[in-house]
Amino acid sequence: MIKKILIVLLFVCGNTFAQYVLIPMDLTQKDHLKAYGIAYWTLTHDINIEWLLNYRGGSFLIQSATYIQQECQLRGVGFEELNSVDVNNIYATIEENNMEKILLEKAPKMAVYTPSNSQPWDDAVTLALTYAEIEYDKIFDDEVLGGFLEKYDWLHLHHEDFTGQYGKFWVSFRNEPWYIHQQIEYEKIAKKHGFAKVSQLKGAVSREIKKYVTSGGFLFAMCSATDALDIALSAENVDICETPFDYDPPERNFQEKLDYSKTLVFKDYKLYPDHGIYEFSNIDTPPSHMPRLRDAETDYFTLFDFSAKYDPVPTMLVQNHVNVVKGFMGQTTMFREENIKNSIVIMGKIENTNEVKYIHGNAGKGTFTFYGGHDPEDYTHKVGDPPTDLKLHKNSPGYRLILNNILFPAAKKKKLKT
Repeated sequence: MIKKILIVLLFVCGNTFAQYVLIPMDLTQKDHLKAYGIAYWTLTHDINIEWLLNYRGGSFLIQSATYIQQECQLRGVGFEELNSVDVNNIYATIEENNMEKILLEKAPKMAVYTPSNSQPWDDAVTLALTYAEIEYDKIFDDEVLGGFLEKYDWLHLHHEDFTGQYGKFWVSFRNEPWYIHQQIEYEKIAKKHGFAKVSQLKGAVSREIKKYVTSGGFLFAMCSATDALDIALSAENVDICETPFDYDPPERNFQEKLDYSKTLVFKDYKLYPDHGIYEFSNIDTPPSHMPRLRDAETDYFTLFDFSAKYDPVPTMLVQNHVNVVKGFMGQTTMFREENIKNSIVIMGKIENTNEVKYIHGNAGKGTFTFYGGHDPEDYTHKVGDPPTDLKLHKNSPGYRLILNNILFPAAKKKKLKT
């Protein structure tokens, strides 16, 4: 009899011990950005995670292990110890509300498309990856055209111009050493791969990136890489570049020759071919060459609310501890809604306007997410400005949207209905 009582007591006590670690992602979290790094690090150790969508800001639930708690402490990430009773209560809450649990199984292999030479601007995604301590490879045109993309689960497009117009920085920076060096290097790469023009090189790279997506890859692009990629896709075999960029004028009636069926996101846009205009097309709003500066203290966009159980993909991508996020500018700040294809999911925009900030879509077997603006914590980030110190922005909602995309490829695919 005594033996049976002891067994029962051991069973009850064992089930009250901490068996799980919850990494909360609500306002109690000390460092949201590092928390994503903990999640990624855990996956690299072949430990699954449950991403609790809409539960306390999109928290992470992990089987308890001393070394996970130690890593959280080392990186300054808040966590809570839970037992099985606590977890069952969480599951019940999730079942009864607009919440869902998504299994994260494998750390995705990451790549960032960026030139090897130093650029006079930083990139928010590489800043986020570095701060969160998430490893990634740098690749560029040689690797893309050499078939290396198939090695990666996730690809980010750095601040890059795929149209061959060098970011349309000609008026302001054509005499700067970095601009001159960039043009020389890009022309060398084009010649190396058998292209007469940089625009032809970048067009081929764009098509390889699209092929990567349709074959099952995950693409995340920000700022000018978003519209520049689609413009390059639509302008296949069409010269849209003025003389300063490729030494001859654009072909006649180039606008009518654009093929919007080849793009991922945008349609019916009008190009700005003038080399003196710092803008690619009318997709961007407000246009870069006619900026409408808002007050940084009052510029916000709203994240849409999705059904966690029926629309888990966009729900994952909007996980946050707030649903209204500070706006920020870039060469491509936002997307004009009438230029977005009907198949695209709008995830964030300025309410009661046509200004869209955050979108997602599918192409073939893969997916893509576009995020307007340059740096979520530097409202008017300019060429040459120092990089943002993320130690000062540990709980940035704008940077959280970037890091949601990093974990998205780790999700168990059978659970996702895209």
